[in-house]
Amino acid sequence: MTLAEEFRSRNFSIYGQWCGVLCMILCFALGLANIFHLAKPLVIIFSIICLVCSPIILFIEIPLLLRICPTSAKFDALIRKVTTNYIRAGVYGVMSIVQWLSLTQTATSLLVPAVFLLFTAVFYLLAAVKGQGFVGSKTLGGAGVAQMIV
Repeated sequence: MTLAEEFRSRNFSIYGQWCGVLCMILCFALGLANIFHLAKPLVIIFSIICLVCSPIILFIEIPLLLRICPTSAKFDALIRKVTTNYIRAGVYGVMSIVQWLSLTQTATSLLVPAVFLLFTAVFYLLAAVKGQGFVGSKTLGGAGVAQMIV
């Protein structure tokens, strides 16, 4: 299945997966940008949380990396628990709420990851409510790509 066919499939879990990849990039970039916000120390803490979310999202959305990167067995087990659309929606919802809480200090660009994490949570929730099973994008290492490499 090509990337265009994946998007035409109307499977919200694929939309959620690609939105998650975008969230990973945004969390890294904007977490790093806001870490130098010296006027409000709590913004620095929210920036660090945003930075920590980035590799977690990376391993959740690109399962092939769990085979390639040397990670601990506990971390692998934790990431492998995030399998259903409901659990993914919950994980992204919690990450979004944390970033929304950063706005209680001051308005920063951490609003952007909060919004996109919310979009990702909504996509996964829609997939779960519609009864669509999680379908990983072949481009991101899902549906047999890992077996082809090993």
